[in-house]
Amino acid sequence: MTPEQLSSTITAALSALTDEGALSLGDGGRVGAVRVERPKIRDHGDYSTNVAMQLAKPAGRPPREIAELLAARLGTAAGIESATVAGPGFLNIRVEAGAQGRLAGDILAAGAAYGRGDSLAGRRIDVEFISANPTGPLTLASTRWAAVGDALARLLTAQGAVVTREYYFNDHGVQIERFARSLLARARGREVPENGYAGAYLDEIVTAVLERELSALDKPDPEAQEIFRREGVELMFVEIKASLVEFGVAFDVYFHENSLHERGEVDAAVARLRRSGLVYEADGAVWLRSSDYGDDKDRVIIRSDGRPTYICADAAYYLDKRSRGHDLVLIVLGADHHGYVGRYRALAAAFGDDPDATLDLVIGQMVNLVREGRPVRMSKRAGTVITIDDLVDTIGVDAARYALARYSIDSAIDIDLEVWSRRSSDNPVFYVQYAHARLSAIIRGAIDLGAAVPDGPGTYDPALLVHPREGDLLRALAELPRVQEQAATLREPHRVARYLEATAATFHKFYDECRVLPMGDEPVNELHQARLALVAATRTVLSAGLDLLGVSAPERM
Repeated sequence: MTPEQLSSTITAALSALTDEGALSLGDGGRVGAVRVERPKIRDHGDYSTNVAMQLAKPAGRPPREIAELLAARLGTAAGIESATVAGPGFLNIRVEAGAQGRLAGDILAAGAAYGRGDSLAGRRIDVEFISANPTGPLTLASTRWAAVGDALARLLTAQGAVVTREYYFNDHGVQIERFARSLLARARGREVPENGYAGAYLDEIVTAVLERELSALDKPDPEAQEIFRREGVELMFVEIKASLVEFGVAFDVYFHENSLHERGEVDAAVARLRRSGLVYEADGAVWLRSSDYGDDKDRVIIRSDGRPTYICADAAYYLDKRSRGHDLVLIVLGADHHGYVGRYRALAAAFGDDPDATLDLVIGQMVNLVREGRPVRMSKRAGTVITIDDLVDTIGVDAARYALARYSIDSAIDIDLEVWSRRSSDNPVFYVQYAHARLSAIIRGAIDLGAAVPDGPGTYDPALLVHPREGDLLRALAELPRVQEQAATLREPHRVARYLEATAATFHKFYDECRVLPMGDEPVNELHQARLALVAATRTVLSAGLDLLGVSAPERM
């Protein structure tokens, strides 16, 4: 029995009490979803709820009286062994072994779909989680957004949403011009221009550009610079895509900022803002009254020289996403963009949208690499930054993705390269993957013994799973649906990683105390079969959870 199933049972019991007149919630009040939790003290039961205290006010009765009514009703409900009242009105519930044990069969029947929900069914969500300038390899910060953003997209999809993964190329503006000047300077043997780019990767791009355009250096600087801009951005674009593919991240849309200007969408967005009546002129510039919508100040949209500011491209891009049918625009931004939140929300409101409903900005913090207790600061190839390829080359894709998604996105993190490279239990991703591999080995061993591995309800006796460690593991498996939904709702994929580690630990404790396979000439009996069902269900859960993070679930290690 999952927490959701128990919640439905309690809700049905409360509804029956109100229908019978034993309980009144006033003004036709009905009972909503009931929250159940695992008690901190195991002896208190399998689950607990404080619903009686929540209903005390609308019912006009002491919470303990409500809890006693509910306990009596639940005592006869299918799948519940007992319901007892504690303290001022807490309800502690024990689930029958058979009802609890049936969860393993349900998980096996559901397979990879176990844990998925429909809380976002019908929603169309655009998730933009990298918006790096194509002026160099992806940095460590962008790598974190790749891991977290892809995990978020997977979680939202698992809750029924139709998700578009989107990469926004900032291929317009000052940074691109600096990139082009830097390439030309390298090609002509000049010093790096002020605020230009450095790193060995520039020489690689220069060589590649000259292979494509042999006569580039024969042209005047303005023409040559345009060639290096066009070709350099394209080559960087191809490299970034290749790095992301190796990292296991595939985007549905690669959107070029420059296209907003070329197609006139920026001008159209500015015209729409003008028509809204929220624009005024001051000091030779055109301003948006963004402070009317919660921004900390009004924003310039057209500079005094007539050039649009970056906010105009943001406005055009937001409208473009909405015009493609997305009812929620979710953007993952770095810590240096914290000031953008008020600005983006004001834009959405200025276009007539409710930013609480159509816009979600997730702000992430920075990540640092550490080796032997000392920070790793530079890439041999990129010069001044650590890149996605540096991280993958050092610890591998699985460890990199897991490490970057394991922590709350709003926390700065240090990744110890030594720890994440180890094949030991202090490496979190190895710990979880090893548990999956161990589960797979048990199943292979069962097959070698001629056992039929359970694959759903009716293939084992769930009432035999009565050992305390079996109960612990079943309750852990029952939490995956809730963890998935919370992680999606709160935009916190790290909840999945921490859940996987806790579940792996619970499995190891179970395996230490509960023999799954027979020894010697002992035949496979019904208890072995039941425990095999639990083992197979645990493997399904770990595999599903790792997949949500884009991490592999190896069967051998």
